[in-house]
Amino acid sequence: MSNTLVRVIVSFIAIPVLLLIAYLGSWYFSLLVVAISLLSYYEFDKLARSKGAISNIWWSLFGISIVQLNTFVKWYDDNFIIITLWFLILILIELYRNKGSAFLNIGLTLFGFLFFSISGISLISIREFFGSSNSEYIKGAFLIISIFGTIWICDSAAFFGGTKFGKHKLFPRASPNKSWEGAIFGFAASFLSMIIFQKLFLDFLSIQNILVIGFMIGTLGQIGDLIESLLKRDARIKDSSNLIPGHGGVFDRFDSLFFSVPFIYYYLKLVL
Repeated sequence: MSNTLVRVIVSFIAIPVLLLIAYLGSWYFSLLVVAISLLSYYEFDKLARSKGAISNIWWSLFGISIVQLNTFVKWYDDNFIIITLWFLILILIELYRNKGSAFLNIGLTLFGFLFFSISGISLISIREFFGSSNSEYIKGAFLIISIFGTIWICDSAAFFGGTKFGKHKLFPRASPNKSWEGAIFGFAASFLSMIIFQKLFLDFLSIQNILVIGFMIGTLGQIGDLIESLLKRDARIKDSSNLIPGHGGVFDRFDSLFFSVPFIYYYLKLVL
């Protein structure tokens, strides 16, 4: 079976499941976000270890789980306090680890923890953004589904546009195969997708908000993909893992989402 066929079959199965969980929200979506974040951090850690850094992986996975679940459950009102205590304990643990470079270990652990925690917190917060009543809660589902869909369409448009018309390299240091032409296709597809989603079920958002979110996905989502490509290229690893047949790793599939959703969430907080 060809890699392309495997990729299509896995997408055909996985995408409806992801969208259904996003629609259901509540614990289903929160636990999905935690699982995606933990698997992505594990793959990120594997990339870093190839460069000699040794993160405190178990402490990171524990911290990511706590702050993301706290966003939904609200055991404690201030995640900043939890993050601060987590960092203090990280420093104390590093004093006793005696593994590799303390600079690299602390920097890697802190960066990975903050990156995946903030991304997951933002996803859960967007899903819960509009309230808990039935009429309002469904708005978060539609917005998350639209963000997922727009990112997937952007990625596909960038790939096919770059394959067909790509002549000018985008950032060869990160990915020699990505082109400016492909990036423009992805950018345009992001705008068009969000406009279509607004006509279908995002009428509670103004066209201005829709265009801003489309702009963020079209730019920041592609930057996130480039950043992960840069990390993999530096580590001399093609995929973050082979966990998803035909697609590579979890980090490979959600890099654009991770980088764009914090900005989308902060924008919503600012204007709504």
